[in-house]
Amino acid sequence: MNTEIQNIGSTRDPLVPHFTFTGKMHTSIDPILLVEIFRLRYEVYCLECQFLDPLDYPDGLEIDSYDQRSFHVASHNFEGLLVGSMRFVLANECQEFPFQEHCSTFDDFTFPPREQCGEVSRLVVRKNYRRRVGDSLQGMSKGFQEQGNVSNIGQQEHNTENENSERRSNSPQILIGMYREIFRFCRRNGVNYCFAAMERGLARILNRIGLRFISIGPQTDYYGKVVPYIINLDIMEADLLKANAFLGHWFKEDPETPYAAE
Repeated sequence: MNTEIQNIGSTRDPLVPHFTFTGKMHTSIDPILLVEIFRLRYEVYCLECQFLDPLDYPDGLEIDSYDQRSFHVASHNFEGLLVGSMRFVLANECQEFPFQEHCSTFDDFTFPPREQCGEVSRLVVRKNYRRRVGDSLQGMSKGFQEQGNVSNIGQQEHNTENENSERRSNSPQILIGMYREIFRFCRRNGVNYCFAAMERGLARILNRIGLRFISIGPQTDYYGKVVPYIINLDIMEADLLKANAFLGHWFKEDPETPYAAE
């Protein structure tokens, strides 16, 4: 069990009752947890999806140069197992974001100041938390992909005592919890724009939840067919509070320990 999540309290979040979330900059994250994240990424990106060549990662850890300037988010179940992770890559005026290596942008797109931007990247969910036919790589059930909305988040099947009930949720609890960690980090560090290169289907689902990403370039083949997107967090926060006040306040709720870029 990871040392950062050993002392879990008895109070569970009503929206993500089966999982806890940790967010830290690369410079301050527990090295043991960081290795677990890299190992999970290797399992998904190299072995399962074959986006990357396993021979390039002989130690079984998927690591790249962007990790050192990233805010890393991890999701655990209440037994302490790492079930999902993502990173948020930061940049200064002389640095690029991962999507720029593979994606082009529309001619009329104007890049915001880089110190106000970050990119959501390396989103992975453990395979046995998307075991059903039709589950997405982000752990969303087929039912949620087709007809889910914010009212489904946190709802479970009737047999909540079953040890596998958190895996059968009809809502993207792991995904939405990790995005909230990134949103909170951004609000504390003057970051107002989030990039993401993702499948159109995932963008539609996030839009339905209230995270309305806008496409800024054409589709390309970058670990699958993806489109580069951007979201303005000021607009997102206002829209989310207007469309679903409970979810909007849930995103904004202050964590016990503020996150700070180092």
